[in-house]
Amino acid sequence: MHAVITGDIINSTKVDPKIWLPVLKNVLNQVGSSPREWEIYRGDSFQLFIKDPLLALTIAIQIKAAIKTIKSLDVRMAIGIGNIEHTSSQVTEANGPAFIYSGERFESLKKEKLNLVVKSEWPSFDRDINLFLKLALLIMDHWTESAAEMIKTSLENPNMAQSELGSIIGIKQNAVSSRLKRAAFEEISEMIQVYQIKLKEQL
Repeated sequence: MHAVITGDIINSTKVDPKIWLPVLKNVLNQVGSSPREWEIYRGDSFQLFIKDPLLALTIAIQIKAAIKTIKSLDVRMAIGIGNIEHTSSQVTEANGPAFIYSGERFESLKKEKLNLVVKSEWPSFDRDINLFLKLALLIMDHWTESAAEMIKTSLENPNMAQSELGSIIGIKQNAVSSRLKRAAFEEISEMIQVYQIKLKEQL
C-alpha cells in the first residue's frame, strides 16, 4: 500500500509563480525526487507519490502550511491510498488504485468546496477521517501566514523544543506557544495520530 496526493494551488494566478513555485518544490523535494516521485503540471497542479501511506496526511498538511505562508494562496488536495500496479520514470504516467482514488476524488473537490480529502478501499476509514478533516479545515483554511509558518516549521522539526522553533522564525518561546495554540497544532497532531492508528488497523 502506498499513497498519492493530487493537488492544485488555489488563487495561483493572483501571485507570481516565482514566489510560490519554489515553496511548493521545497516541500515536494523533502519527500522525493522529480519526475519519478512528483511532478508539477498544467501550471499549478501537482502529483506526489508517497511510499509510506502513514506519512501522507502529515505531508499534505505540510504542503498546506507551506503554501499558506503566502498571502491569498491555499491548496486543494486528495490523498489516495492503495496499491500501485504500474510504475514509470514519471509519476503522472504511473497507475493503480492509489492514483485512481486520488485523481477521481480530486476532480470532485471544487464542487464540494473541500480542500483536503482521503480516499481508499475502506469506506468506514474514509468516512471517519474525512469527517475529522472537515472539522480541521474549519481552522486550517483560515490560518494566517504567521500561523502557517509556525505549523510548517513545527512539522518539519518534530523533535525541537518551542524555544528552538522560535529561534528559527525569530520569535520568543511564548509567541511560539500562542501561535501554535491559535493554529490548533495540538488538535491537528492528534488527528494525524488517529489517522495513523486507523490506517494501521486496515493495512
